[in-house]
Order: sequence, then structure tokens, then C-alpha cells
Amino acid sequence: MARPVIALLTDFGTRDHYTGTMKAVALSICPEATLVDISHEIDPHDIFDGAIQLASTYHYFPASTIFLVVIDPGVGSERSGLAAEVGGYRFVAPDNGVLSGVFAGKEPTQVVEITERRYARPTVSKTFEGRDKFAPAAAWLAKGVKLTALGRPTSKFLRLDLPSADVSSDGIKGEVLRVDRYGNVVTNISRKDFERLSGQGGIQLTIGSYRVERVVGTYAEIAEGEVCALFGSTDHLELAANSSNAADSLQVKRGSEVSILRTK
Repeated sequence: MARPVIALLTDFGTRDHYTGTMKAVALSICPEATLVDISHEIDPHDIFDGAIQLASTYHYFPASTIFLVVIDPGVGSERSGLAAEVGGYRFVAPDNGVLSGVFAGKEPTQVVEITERRYARPTVSKTFEGRDKFAPAAAWLAKGVKLTALGRPTSKFLRLDLPSADVSSDGIKGEVLRVDRYGNVVTNISRKDFERLSGQGGIQLTIGSYRVERVVGTYAEIAEGEVCALFGSTDHLELAANSSNAADSLQVKRGSEVSILRTK
């Protein structure tokens, strides 16, 4: 029988003990689990980026993987904890919208509010529910406990408004979703929508006040000092520079407008 997999996504970083302590709690309940770090470098409290990165990642994992997602500026408040099943995967997270990207791609088949105390640590800290509530819940799922054992079913949970590109016969209006650590500017414009438009004739691509002249296949094709467009690993349009920070060069950030117009 395959070992259960728990994948962790947090904003804890690695300087403090928080990530390691959550892993310790999970392994104390389910020592046979394989723990995988997606990232612990989400910017502090950045639920939006957590939602985007989780949605871009989860479907590459083996079926039945459990995702322990703790980006939680509302820790200790009245917000609920959720356990959900989507497409054969299970997720444990605060009810703050961090699962919105997953739910946008595929509706959950089950969602419960985590209320059953027997699957939490005896004392739940109001400042570290990741350790005392969410890590135990994920570990008990890995141990074989049913999702519905964790609490009562719910259909009321928070969803973030994740922006989608506005596509018309004349063009596409999109925006920057995130900037990665290399300064690559990731947009919400899909390859499919771009190719449908560009296949009809010439296009003009603009981000902020900068007109992007070329769409390339790889970062290495970009000349020094140039910013080009390409499609990254998630098949969404990116703006990139060769071995330098495109976001700084363009002076853009999350939410900056990206426009593609059909010219003929």
C-alpha cells in the first residue's frame, strides 16, 4: 500500500520553528506519511498568492494527496477551518479563500467545517492553529479517518474573486497575477486565448505603458535589456527578461493591466 502524502503550503518561512513543528505533529499522528513542501515562502498573510500557487500545483501530486495549507492572518478569530475533497484530493485550510483557485477549477464534492475536537491537539493555541488544529486534521486524514468525521458538512465558505481575462473578438484585457522570485510577471491570459486571437492576424501587446515587441519560446531567446512575452510552465502569458527582473524593468506589480489588441 502506498504511503500517504501530505503536501504543505504556508507563509511561515524557514527561519522560525513553525513549519518544523507542524511536521512533527503530523508525524506523531501518522508516522508513515510522506511530507512534501510546496513552499513556505508565500509573502506573509498573502492569501491571494497562496490560492494561485496552490491551484497551479495540486494536480501534479499523486491521487489522494492531502494538502495542508496554512496562510492565516485570521488565526484565533471566528473564521472556521475547512476540510474539502476535490477531484480525489483532500485539503485542510482556514476558511479565508485560500482554496478559491482549486474550487474555481473544479467544484468540491465534500466540504466540512473542522469542529470535532478529538482530531485536534488537546489544547488549541489561538496563535498557532496550524500546529494544533490543521496539522492534526491532515494527519488523521492520512491515517485513514473519513473527511466527514472531522466535522459537519457546510456549503458556506469564503471564495476570493480571482480575476479572469476579458476576451473579445478585438482583444484580451488581462492583469498581472503574481511576480515570481526571478521577476517574471505572470498574467491571467492563457495560451489558448492568446493563440485564438493571434491566429486571426497581427496583435499589439502592452503592459502598463510598455509595448512588448516579441513573443519567444524560452528565456534564453531574450536579448540583454529586452523584455519579451512567453508562456510559462502553467501555460499562461508571462513577461520576462534574460537573467534580470522584468517586473522592476516594467515597473509593474500584481493587478497591473495587460492588453492585447488585434491590429488587422
